Amino acid sequence: MTAGPAQPTPAAPPPAEPPPAEPPRPAGNDSGQAAGGRRHTWARELLVSAAALVLALLVGAVLIIVSDPDVASTWGYFFAYPPDALSASWTAVSDAYGALFLGALGGWKPITETLVQASPLICAGLGVSLAFRAGLFNIGAQGQLIVGALCAGWVGFTLHLPVGLHLLVAVVAGVIGGALWGGLVGLLKARTGAHEVILTIMLNYVALYLLQWLLTTNAFQRPGRNDPISPTVDASARLPQWGDTRLHLGFAVAIVAAAVVWWLLTRSTSGFQLRAVGANPDAARTAGMSVGRAYIVAMLAAGALAGLAGVQQVLGTGDPLTDGIAGSLGFDSITVALLGRASPIGTVVAGLVFGALNAGGLQMQLTTQTPLTLTTVLQATIVLFIAAPALVRAVFRIRAEGARTVLAKGWNS
Repeated sequence: MTAGPAQPTPAAPPPAEPPPAEPPRPAGNDSGQAAGGRRHTWARELLVSAAALVLALLVGAVLIIVSDPDVASTWGYFFAYPPDALSASWTAVSDAYGALFLGALGGWKPITETLVQASPLICAGLGVSLAFRAGLFNIGAQGQLIVGALCAGWVGFTLHLPVGLHLLVAVVAGVIGGALWGGLVGLLKARTGAHEVILTIMLNYVALYLLQWLLTTNAFQRPGRNDPISPTVDASARLPQWGDTRLHLGFAVAIVAAAVVWWLLTRSTSGFQLRAVGANPDAARTAGMSVGRAYIVAMLAAGALAGLAGVQQVLGTGDPLTDGIAGSLGFDSITVALLGRASPIGTVVAGLVFGALNAGGLQMQLTTQTPLTLTTVLQATIVLFIAAPALVRAVFRIRAEGARTVLAKGWNS
Protein backbone atom coordinates (compact mmCIF):
# COMPACT_ATOMS: atom_id res chain seq x y z
CA MET A 1 0.00 0.00 0.00
CA THR A 2 1.45 3.26 -1.10
CA ALA A 3 1.69 5.99 1.59
CA GLY A 4 -0.09 9.19 0.82
CA PRO A 5 1.67 12.47 0.44
CA ALA A 6 3.19 13.87 3.63
CA GLN A 7 1.00 16.37 5.46
CA PRO A 8 2.49 19.78 6.10
CA THR A 9 3.63 20.32 9.65
CA PRO A 10 1.48 23.03 11.34
CA ALA A 11 3.35 26.13 12.27
CA ALA A 12 4.30 26.43 15.89
CA PRO A 13 2.22 28.97 17.82
CA PRO A 14 3.97 32.21 18.55
CA PRO A 15 5.55 32.29 21.97
CA ALA A 16 3.29 33.69 24.67
CA GLU A 17 4.12 37.14 25.86
CA PRO A 18 5.64 37.12 29.31
CA PRO A 19 3.31 38.31 32.04
CA PRO A 20 3.78 41.88 33.09
CA ALA A 21 6.27 42.28 35.85
CA GLU A 22 4.76 42.64 39.28
CA PRO A 23 5.31 46.13 40.58
CA PRO A 24 7.90 46.20 43.33
CA ARG A 25 6.50 46.09 46.83
CA PRO A 26 7.51 48.66 49.34
CA ALA A 27 10.15 47.68 51.79
CA GLY A 28 8.84 45.65 54.65
CA ASN A 29 6.59 42.64 54.98
CA ASP A 30 3.01 41.87 55.82
CA SER A 31 3.71 41.96 59.53
CA GLY A 32 5.27 45.38 59.08
CA GLN A 33 2.18 46.55 57.22
CA ALA A 34 0.00 45.17 59.99
CA ALA A 35 2.15 46.91 62.57
CA GLY A 36 1.82 50.12 60.59
CA GLY A 37 -1.95 49.70 60.58
CA ARG A 38 -1.92 49.23 64.31
CA ARG A 39 0.19 52.34 64.71
CA HIS A 40 -2.26 54.35 62.61
CA THR A 41 -5.17 53.00 64.63
CA TRP A 42 -3.43 53.82 67.89
CA ALA A 43 -2.57 57.31 66.67
CA ARG A 44 -6.16 57.87 65.57
CA GLU A 45 -7.51 56.80 68.96
CA LEU A 46 -4.96 58.97 70.73
CA LEU A 47 -6.04 61.93 68.61
CA VAL A 48 -9.70 61.33 69.49
CA SER A 49 -8.79 61.15 73.21
CA ALA A 50 -6.84 64.40 72.98
CA ALA A 51 -9.74 66.05 71.17
CA ALA A 52 -12.12 64.84 73.88
CA LEU A 53 -9.87 66.46 76.49
CA VAL A 54 -9.89 69.74 74.54
CA LEU A 55 -13.68 69.67 74.30
CA ALA A 56 -13.92 69.03 78.04
CA LEU A 57 -11.71 72.05 78.71
CA LEU A 58 -13.95 74.16 76.46
CA VAL A 59 -17.01 73.03 78.39
CA GLY A 60 -15.17 73.87 81.61
CA ALA A 61 -14.41 77.33 80.25
CA VAL A 62 -18.10 77.93 79.63
CA LEU A 63 -18.90 76.81 83.18
CA ILE A 64 -16.26 79.16 84.59
CA ILE A 65 -17.81 82.07 82.71
CA VAL A 66 -21.37 81.22 83.72
CA SER A 67 -20.54 80.61 87.38
CA ASP A 68 -18.79 83.99 87.82
CA PRO A 69 -21.49 86.67 88.44
CA ASP A 70 -19.21 89.54 87.42
CA VAL A 71 -18.28 87.89 84.13
CA ALA A 72 -21.83 86.77 83.42
CA SER A 73 -23.12 90.31 83.92
CA THR A 74 -20.90 91.63 81.13
CA TRP A 75 -22.70 89.40 78.66
CA GLY A 76 -25.92 91.30 79.42
CA TYR A 77 -24.73 94.19 77.25
CA PHE A 78 -22.58 92.14 74.86
CA PHE A 79 -24.08 93.61 71.71
CA ALA A 80 -23.62 97.14 73.02
CA TYR A 81 -19.91 96.69 73.86
CA PRO A 82 -18.51 93.20 73.11
CA PRO A 83 -14.93 93.82 74.35
CA ASP A 84 -16.05 93.88 78.01
CA ALA A 85 -17.58 90.41 77.89
CA LEU A 86 -14.76 88.91 75.85
CA SER A 87 -12.04 90.43 78.02
CA ALA A 88 -13.69 89.43 81.30
CA SER A 89 -14.34 85.91 80.04
CA TRP A 90 -10.78 85.46 78.82
CA THR A 91 -9.39 86.74 82.13
CA ALA A 92 -11.56 84.41 84.20
CA VAL A 93 -10.79 81.33 82.11
CA SER A 94 -7.06 82.03 81.73
CA ASP A 95 -6.67 82.76 85.45
CA ALA A 96 -8.49 79.56 86.44
CA TYR A 97 -6.66 77.30 84.01
CA GLY A 98 -3.37 79.08 84.75
CA ALA A 99 -3.80 78.36 88.45
CA LEU A 100 -4.72 74.76 87.60
CA PHE A 101 -1.54 74.42 85.56
CA LEU A 102 0.67 76.00 88.24
CA GLY A 103 -0.88 73.81 90.93
CA ALA A 104 -0.08 70.72 88.87
CA LEU A 105 3.20 71.52 87.10
CA GLY A 106 4.39 74.88 88.42
CA GLY A 107 7.44 73.67 90.30
CA TRP A 108 9.02 70.61 91.85
CA LYS A 109 6.51 70.18 94.68
CA PRO A 110 3.42 70.59 92.46
CA ILE A 111 4.90 68.03 90.06
CA THR A 112 5.52 65.57 92.86
CA GLU A 113 1.96 66.05 94.09
CA THR A 114 0.69 65.33 90.58
CA LEU A 115 2.70 62.10 90.57
CA VAL A 116 1.33 61.16 94.00
CA GLN A 117 -2.23 61.69 92.79
CA ALA A 118 -1.55 59.80 89.56
CA SER A 119 0.07 56.69 91.08
CA PRO A 120 -3.06 54.90 92.38
CA LEU A 121 -5.03 56.02 89.32
CA ILE A 122 -2.46 54.39 87.04
CA CYS A 123 -2.49 51.11 88.98
CA ALA A 124 -6.26 50.86 89.22
CA GLY A 125 -6.62 52.05 85.62
CA LEU A 126 -4.29 49.28 84.48
CA GLY A 127 -6.58 46.79 86.22
CA VAL A 128 -9.62 48.13 84.40
CA SER A 129 -7.72 48.21 81.09
CA LEU A 130 -6.51 44.64 81.45
CA ALA A 131 -10.05 43.43 82.07
CA PHE A 132 -11.23 45.43 79.04
CA ARG A 133 -8.74 43.63 76.83
CA ALA A 134 -10.18 40.31 77.99
CA GLY A 135 -13.71 41.44 77.16
CA LEU A 136 -14.69 42.19 80.76
CA PHE A 137 -16.09 45.47 82.06
CA ASN A 138 -14.52 45.74 85.51
CA ILE A 139 -16.59 48.21 87.53
CA GLY A 140 -15.19 46.75 90.74
CA ALA A 141 -11.85 48.54 91.01
CA GLN A 142 -13.29 50.52 93.94
CA GLY A 143 -14.04 47.41 95.96
CA GLN A 144 -10.77 45.72 95.00
CA LEU A 145 -8.89 48.86 96.04
CA ILE A 146 -10.67 48.95 99.41
CA VAL A 147 -9.89 45.31 100.16
CA GLY A 148 -6.27 45.83 99.15
CA ALA A 149 -6.04 48.82 101.48
CA LEU A 150 -7.67 46.83 104.29
CA CYS A 151 -5.19 43.97 104.03
CA ALA A 152 -2.13 46.19 103.64
CA GLY A 153 -3.23 48.48 106.47
CA TRP A 154 -3.92 45.63 108.88
CA VAL A 155 -0.46 44.16 108.28
CA GLY A 156 1.05 47.63 108.56
CA PHE A 157 -0.29 48.51 112.00
CA THR A 158 -0.76 45.04 113.54
CA LEU A 159 2.40 43.10 112.69
CA HIS A 160 5.73 44.50 113.84
CA LEU A 161 8.37 43.15 111.52
CA PRO A 162 11.88 44.26 110.57
CA VAL A 163 12.38 47.09 108.12
CA GLY A 164 12.09 45.87 104.55
CA LEU A 165 10.33 42.64 105.42
CA HIS A 166 7.42 44.54 106.95
CA LEU A 167 6.91 46.62 103.81
CA LEU A 168 7.18 43.56 101.57
CA VAL A 169 4.62 41.58 103.58
CA ALA A 170 2.20 44.52 103.68
CA VAL A 171 2.44 45.08 99.91
CA VAL A 172 1.97 41.39 99.16
CA ALA A 173 -1.03 41.24 101.51
CA GLY A 174 -2.69 44.16 99.75
CA VAL A 175 -2.05 42.75 96.28
CA ILE A 176 -3.37 39.32 97.28
CA GLY A 177 -6.46 40.85 98.89
CA GLY A 178 -7.33 42.79 95.74
CA ALA A 179 -6.57 39.77 93.55
CA LEU A 180 -8.90 37.50 95.52
CA TRP A 181 -11.67 40.10 95.44
CA GLY A 182 -11.35 40.43 91.70
CA GLY A 183 -10.74 36.73 91.11
CA LEU A 184 -14.05 35.94 92.79
CA VAL A 185 -15.79 37.81 89.97
CA GLY A 186 -13.85 35.90 87.34
CA LEU A 187 -14.63 32.59 89.00
CA LEU A 188 -18.35 33.29 89.24
CA LYS A 189 -18.49 34.42 85.62
CA ALA A 190 -16.54 31.38 84.43
CA ARG A 191 -18.54 28.85 86.45
CA THR A 192 -22.04 30.33 86.47
CA GLY A 193 -22.06 32.85 83.62
CA ALA A 194 -22.96 35.69 85.98
CA HIS A 195 -22.44 39.13 84.46
CA GLU A 196 -19.29 40.85 85.72
CA VAL A 197 -20.87 44.31 85.79
CA ILE A 198 -23.53 43.25 88.30
CA LEU A 199 -21.01 41.26 90.34
CA THR A 200 -18.46 44.05 90.56
CA ILE A 201 -21.02 46.71 91.43
CA MET A 202 -22.43 44.60 94.25
CA LEU A 203 -18.96 43.70 95.54
CA ASN A 204 -18.12 47.40 95.68
CA TYR A 205 -20.88 47.84 98.25
CA VAL A 206 -19.83 44.72 100.11
CA ALA A 207 -16.24 45.99 100.38
CA LEU A 208 -17.35 49.45 101.55
CA TYR A 209 -19.70 48.13 104.21
CA LEU A 210 -17.10 45.59 105.29
CA LEU A 211 -14.62 48.43 105.77
CA GLN A 212 -17.13 50.48 107.75
CA TRP A 213 -17.93 47.54 110.01
CA LEU A 214 -14.30 46.55 110.58
CA LEU A 215 -13.44 50.10 111.62
CA THR A 216 -15.81 49.66 114.57
CA THR A 217 -14.06 46.48 115.79
CA ASN A 218 -11.12 46.24 118.15
CA ALA A 219 -8.93 44.79 115.43
CA PHE A 220 -9.14 47.91 113.25
CA GLN A 221 -10.35 50.85 115.37
CA ARG A 222 -7.71 53.11 116.87
CA PRO A 223 -7.51 52.69 120.67
CA GLY A 224 -9.16 55.51 122.57
CA ARG A 225 -11.23 56.66 119.60
CA ASN A 226 -14.94 56.23 118.98
CA ASP A 227 -14.93 57.35 115.35
CA PRO A 228 -14.21 54.86 112.55
CA ILE A 229 -10.47 55.32 112.08
CA SER A 230 -7.60 52.87 112.26
CA PRO A 231 -4.12 53.28 113.75
CA THR A 232 -1.45 54.57 111.41
CA VAL A 233 0.85 52.02 109.87
CA ASP A 234 4.32 51.54 111.32
CA ALA A 235 7.16 53.48 109.73
CA SER A 236 8.77 50.17 108.76
CA ALA A 237 5.76 49.41 106.53
CA ARG A 238 5.67 52.69 104.64
CA LEU A 239 6.85 53.21 101.09
CA PRO A 240 10.04 55.32 101.02
CA GLN A 241 9.40 59.00 100.30
CA TRP A 242 11.40 61.49 98.28
CA GLY A 243 12.86 64.21 100.49
CA ASP A 244 10.36 66.56 102.08
CA THR A 245 7.66 65.84 99.49
CA ARG A 246 4.81 63.33 99.54
CA LEU A 247 6.20 61.53 96.49
CA HIS A 248 6.88 57.91 97.36
CA LEU A 249 8.10 54.72 95.73
CA GLY A 250 4.55 53.95 94.63
CA PHE A 251 4.94 55.99 91.44
CA ALA A 252 7.91 53.88 90.34
CA VAL A 253 5.90 50.78 91.20
CA ALA A 254 3.05 52.06 89.01
CA ILE A 255 5.40 52.54 86.05
CA VAL A 256 6.84 49.05 86.54
CA ALA A 257 3.30 47.67 86.71
CA ALA A 258 2.48 49.37 83.40
CA ALA A 259 5.57 47.80 81.81
CA VAL A 260 4.58 44.37 83.13
CA VAL A 261 1.04 44.71 81.78
CA TRP A 262 2.41 45.82 78.40
CA TRP A 263 4.69 42.78 78.28
CA LEU A 264 1.87 40.50 79.37
CA LEU A 265 -0.49 41.72 76.66
CA THR A 266 1.97 42.00 73.79
CA ARG A 267 4.75 39.48 74.44
CA SER A 268 3.28 36.55 76.36
CA THR A 269 1.12 33.59 75.43
CA SER A 270 -1.28 34.31 78.26
CA GLY A 271 -1.69 37.88 77.03
CA PHE A 272 -2.43 36.65 73.52
CA GLN A 273 -5.11 34.35 74.90
CA LEU A 274 -6.63 37.18 76.92
CA ARG A 275 -6.79 39.39 73.85
CA ALA A 276 -8.17 36.56 71.73
CA VAL A 277 -10.93 35.88 74.26
CA GLY A 278 -11.70 39.58 74.46
CA ALA A 279 -11.91 39.89 70.68
CA ASN A 280 -14.07 36.81 70.09
CA PRO A 281 -14.67 34.29 72.87
CA ASP A 282 -16.43 31.82 70.56
CA ALA A 283 -13.53 31.76 68.12
CA ALA A 284 -11.06 31.46 71.01
CA ARG A 285 -13.02 28.51 72.40
CA THR A 286 -13.03 26.86 68.98
CA ALA A 287 -9.25 27.32 68.80
CA GLY A 288 -8.90 25.34 72.03
CA MET A 289 -8.50 28.22 74.48
CA SER A 290 -10.18 28.08 77.86
CA VAL A 291 -12.44 31.12 78.02
CA GLY A 292 -13.30 30.53 81.66
CA ARG A 293 -9.63 30.35 82.62
CA ALA A 294 -8.97 33.59 80.74
CA TYR A 295 -11.74 35.33 82.67
CA ILE A 296 -10.36 34.14 86.00
CA VAL A 297 -6.79 35.15 85.14
CA ALA A 298 -7.89 38.56 83.86
CA MET A 299 -9.89 39.38 86.98
CA LEU A 300 -7.16 38.07 89.30
CA ALA A 301 -4.65 40.37 87.61
CA ALA A 302 -7.10 43.28 87.51
CA GLY A 303 -7.86 42.88 91.21
CA ALA A 304 -4.17 42.66 92.05
CA LEU A 305 -3.48 45.95 90.25
CA ALA A 306 -6.41 47.67 91.98
CA GLY A 307 -5.20 46.23 95.28
CA LEU A 308 -1.80 47.77 94.56
CA ALA A 309 -3.56 51.13 94.27
CA GLY A 310 -5.06 50.53 97.72
CA VAL A 311 -1.60 49.70 99.05
CA GLN A 312 -0.37 53.08 97.89
CA GLN A 313 -3.23 54.85 99.62
CA VAL A 314 -2.27 53.35 102.98
CA LEU A 315 1.47 52.74 102.81
CA GLY A 316 2.39 55.62 100.53
CA THR A 317 1.36 58.68 102.51
CA GLY A 318 0.74 56.91 105.83
CA ASP A 319 -2.95 57.81 105.93
CA PRO A 320 -5.02 55.71 108.35
CA LEU A 321 -7.89 53.56 107.21
CA THR A 322 -11.20 55.42 107.12
CA ASP A 323 -14.40 54.83 105.19
CA GLY A 324 -13.14 57.40 102.67
CA ILE A 325 -9.71 55.85 102.10
CA ALA A 326 -10.58 54.99 98.49
CA GLY A 327 -12.35 58.25 97.71
CA SER A 328 -13.55 57.92 94.13
CA LEU A 329 -10.30 56.41 92.84
CA GLY A 330 -11.89 53.16 91.73
CA PHE A 331 -14.49 54.93 89.64
CA ASP A 332 -12.00 57.51 88.34
CA SER A 333 -9.81 54.63 87.18
CA ILE A 334 -12.56 53.61 84.75
CA THR A 335 -12.32 57.06 83.20
CA VAL A 336 -8.53 56.76 83.10
CA ALA A 337 -8.79 53.43 81.28
CA LEU A 338 -11.30 54.84 78.79
CA LEU A 339 -9.20 57.93 78.12
CA GLY A 340 -6.10 55.74 77.74
CA ARG A 341 -7.93 53.48 75.25
CA ALA A 342 -7.24 50.45 77.47
CA SER A 343 -3.54 50.46 76.58
CA PRO A 344 -0.80 50.51 79.24
CA ILE A 345 0.95 53.57 77.80
CA GLY A 346 -2.31 55.41 77.30
CA THR A 347 -3.39 54.56 80.84
CA VAL A 348 -0.17 56.02 82.26
CA VAL A 349 -0.68 59.24 80.28
CA ALA A 350 -4.35 59.46 81.27
CA GLY A 351 -3.44 58.82 84.91
CA LEU A 352 -0.97 61.70 84.80
CA VAL A 353 -3.61 63.97 83.26
CA PHE A 354 -6.11 63.14 85.97
CA GLY A 355 -3.43 63.42 88.64
CA ALA A 356 -2.68 66.92 87.35
CA LEU A 357 -6.38 67.82 87.47
CA ASN A 358 -6.65 66.61 91.06
CA ALA A 359 -3.43 68.27 92.20
CA GLY A 360 -4.11 71.58 90.44
CA GLY A 361 -7.76 71.79 91.42
CA LEU A 362 -7.00 72.90 94.96
CA GLN A 363 -4.66 75.64 93.80
CA MET A 364 -7.28 76.79 91.30
CA GLN A 365 -9.86 77.07 94.06
CA LEU A 366 -7.52 78.93 96.42
CA THR A 367 -6.35 81.40 93.78
CA THR A 368 -9.48 82.12 91.76
CA GLN A 369 -12.28 80.83 94.02
CA THR A 370 -13.29 78.48 91.21
CA PRO A 371 -15.14 75.53 92.77
CA LEU A 372 -13.03 72.42 93.22
CA THR A 373 -15.88 70.39 91.80
CA LEU A 374 -15.03 71.82 88.37
CA THR A 375 -12.30 69.18 88.09
CA THR A 376 -14.94 66.51 88.68
CA VAL A 377 -17.08 68.06 85.97
CA LEU A 378 -14.09 68.02 83.61
CA GLN A 379 -13.50 64.34 84.31
CA ALA A 380 -17.15 63.48 83.74
CA THR A 381 -17.20 65.50 80.53
CA ILE A 382 -14.13 63.65 79.28
CA VAL A 383 -16.01 60.38 79.80
CA LEU A 384 -18.98 61.78 77.90
CA PHE A 385 -16.89 62.69 74.88
CA ILE A 386 -14.84 59.50 75.01
CA ALA A 387 -18.13 57.57 74.89
CA ALA A 388 -19.18 59.54 71.80
CA PRO A 389 -16.18 59.39 69.45
CA ALA A 390 -18.37 60.15 66.42
CA LEU A 391 -19.28 63.50 68.00
CA VAL A 392 -15.62 64.31 68.66
CA ARG A 393 -14.67 63.42 65.09
CA ALA A 394 -17.50 65.55 63.74
CA VAL A 395 -16.50 68.59 65.80
CA PHE A 396 -12.81 68.42 64.90
CA ARG A 397 -13.37 66.84 61.48
CA ILE A 398 -11.21 63.84 62.24
CA ARG A 399 -11.47 61.26 59.49
CA ALA A 400 -12.44 57.84 60.73
CA GLU A 401 -10.05 56.08 58.35
CA GLY A 402 -6.91 57.96 59.30
CA ALA A 403 -5.24 59.83 62.08
CA ARG A 404 -5.32 63.17 60.28
CA THR A 405 -7.42 66.15 61.16
CA VAL A 406 -9.41 67.80 58.38
CA LEU A 407 -8.93 71.48 59.00
CA ALA A 408 -10.86 72.79 56.04
CA LYS A 409 -13.70 71.67 53.83
CA GLY A 410 -12.77 69.82 50.71
CA TRP A 411 -9.55 68.34 52.15
CA ASN A 412 -8.55 65.31 50.12
CA SER A 413 -5.46 63.20 50.48
